[in-house]
Amino acid sequence: MKLALGCALALFCSVHSHAGDWKLVWSDEFDKPGLPDPAKWDYESGFIRNNEAQFYTRARTENARVENGCLVIEARKEKWKNPAFDPAAKAGGRPGRTREFADYTSASLTTRGKAAWTFGRVEVRAKLPAGRGTWPAIWMLGANRQLGWPACGEIDIMEFVGYEPGVIHANLHTRKYNHVLKTGRGAKTNIPDASETFHVYAIEWFPDRIDCFVDSQKYFTCRNDGTGPDAWPFDQDQYLILNLAIGGAWGGQKGIDDQIFPQRYCIDYVRIYQKDAAAK
Repeated sequence: MKLALGCALALFCSVHSHAGDWKLVWSDEFDKPGLPDPAKWDYESGFIRNNEAQFYTRARTENARVENGCLVIEARKEKWKNPAFDPAAKAGGRPGRTREFADYTSASLTTRGKAAWTFGRVEVRAKLPAGRGTWPAIWMLGANRQLGWPACGEIDIMEFVGYEPGVIHANLHTRKYNHVLKTGRGAKTNIPDASETFHVYAIEWFPDRIDCFVDSQKYFTCRNDGTGPDAWPFDQDQYLILNLAIGGAWGGQKGIDDQIFPQRYCIDYVRIYQKDAAAK
């Protein structure tokens, strides 16, 4: 089944690439069972952001593995001890030190330090988890992290929160435009079967704009307003992140349904295209 789908998709991508002068420069087809390819992927580990409930584990097949031709990121309800817990840390401080245990585990894979890109088409074919409390994402961050967030720039290719079934979001965050200032730029679209079947989530990233797609449907364009890097830091390398969060500032707004676990986020492939030198 995957072979047939793969042939059809390869034909589609070949036609699309030829039509737009796109050239494949990086990919992972997730064809080798076991842990994700360490030459392509690293992990975030611990309690990372957004007051999320999960502990991200590192190189643990229960949470991240390749099987049946897909990357599976699995969120599990299980008690997990935080090795960075500091009983002397002040209450209300960073969760990475103040939380002794997590009630959930999951994984966040990143190409940071291994691959990053400026401009191109980023394409991920995925089937999303379901249920209240899930928060999967496909997103990118500026490789120059010394700038800090949001100055480094963030491109959210796909975000989904389980309490809104079938709604897919794309957002971009910069120093000038971000959700904290309530100036964020983004859009959403309805994909009712996003948790039942695979769809292609993509951006096409140019110096003057970023177009966001589900399958072949463009549903949002974010334009460079020409006012400088506070508004448009997207002329520098960004790396890719695939993660499945549980709860947190957005995903947990309606609570977490403990009856849904385990939940799987399945990624069929990741493909990065860029224009060749003659086409730029």
